Amino acid sequence: MLNYRKATINDIDVMVDLRKKQLIDEGIEPNIDIDTDLHSFFINKLNDQSLHQWLVEDQEEVIACGAVIFYQFPPSYSNKSGKKAYITNMYTKKSYRGQGIATSLLSKLVEEAKNAGITKIWLGASKMGRPVYKKFGFKETDEWLELDV
Repeated sequence: MLNYRKATINDIDVMVDLRKKQLIDEGIEPNIDIDTDLHSFFINKLNDQSLHQWLVEDQEEVIACGAVIFYQFPPSYSNKSGKKAYITNMYTKKSYRGQGIATSLLSKLVEEAKNAGITKIWLGASKMGRPVYKKFGFKETDEWLELDV
């Protein structure tokens, strides 16, 4: 029986480890040390409650995670409140994939956003995750451009 629960400050080390595994699974080369930055990020975002991270446990082992981050943008005609949510840190250990865990996590994250009054959710999908998000109802848009500075 899997246990779904919200992460706390006590879970920071696990969150850092799973984030690094996720990035490597996505093909991103671990060519710099990001541990300190990840620790700071998770502490700050958990403390200001703009990050809601969920963990999935099998017995005592964390086998999956997912998070939603809340952002405030200026109100617009398509989003009166200006509030948006970003789904991130979606990761499931290989031996647990294909069992609906990511979809269950996604449901919890979307519910978190709804409960916060958010009507716009976005994410960046890996090739592996894209089918999960599309099946859930996420649609591809060409709304965003990115610049490395």
